[in-house]
Amino acid sequence: MTEETTVVTPQRFEEGYSYEEYLSQIKVNKLRFEQYFGEFDPEEGEVERFRNLTQRARGPAKVLAIGEDWCPDVYRGLPTMAKLADSAGVEVRVFPRDSNLDVMNEFLKEGKYQSIPVFVFYTEGLDYICHWIERPEVADKESAEIESAIREEQPGLDDRQFGIERRKRVSQRFPEWQQATVREINEMLERAVGG
Repeated sequence: MTEETTVVTPQRFEEGYSYEEYLSQIKVNKLRFEQYFGEFDPEEGEVERFRNLTQRARGPAKVLAIGEDWCPDVYRGLPTMAKLADSAGVEVRVFPRDSNLDVMNEFLKEGKYQSIPVFVFYTEGLDYICHWIERPEVADKESAEIESAIREEQPGLDDRQFGIERRKRVSQRFPEWQQATVREINEMLERAVGG
């Protein structure tokens, strides 16, 4: 966030959906959201690390999440964040990106991309701490490797066939990417909150 003023007032934060409310109104991929929440078992050490961060003087007490139900990064990442937040009693409010562009525009990736999900961490008094965008670094690296491998192994695939094969291989990596998301969030928060 680069602006000194924000549209995320306490009232606006409260207008976001709880995670359960968000799930009840989504149009697509509800089963995937449920799957990635239900199957995700965060590493206990990382859960404890997050809980300890929430206990610090300026630690995270609230998370604003931005997403859309059609996005694989969201249906993998948002359940990850919801489960982590649940483990420490941190309040999560979800804002659909396309109907909350004023909020999205405060957290653009590289200052120009509306990448999702976005997780914005606040203190209990709604003071901004930091934010995380889209996917863990390992997911970017492995996605590129998967795409290269498919092109090399099956050079004749059309775009549709390539997309199907890519989704199949990428989704096999989701459990590790969920763990990597938690590790990255904890590292980011430790830098932001300090000792």
